[in-house]
Amino acid sequence: MTHPDEECPCGGTIINEVSWDPKYPTDFDTLPGRKYFTCINFENDGFHFRQPWVFGVQEDVEMLRKRVDAMAAEIAELKYNLTRPNPTTL
Repeated sequence: MTHPDEECPCGGTIINEVSWDPKYPTDFDTLPGRKYFTCINFENDGFHFRQPWVFGVQEDVEMLRKRVDAMAAEIAELKYNLTRPNPTTL
């Protein structure tokens, strides 16, 4: 995913943009106020990045969910290691 702190393939900065009016021909189906991650140099020529904000957030949530699941598994393993009987002390 591209975030505002990353760059477009053209080298341009990614900005948060809100589409209040159909600004580009591809905006025909968008509601006013729709948010985008957009290259600051965006032209509708296929060479610049423009992604609906919700897609970027969805990708972030999926990535974070995987990280939380991995951490939960690690915590469960550590708890097990702390609470199991140590055979050398029996």
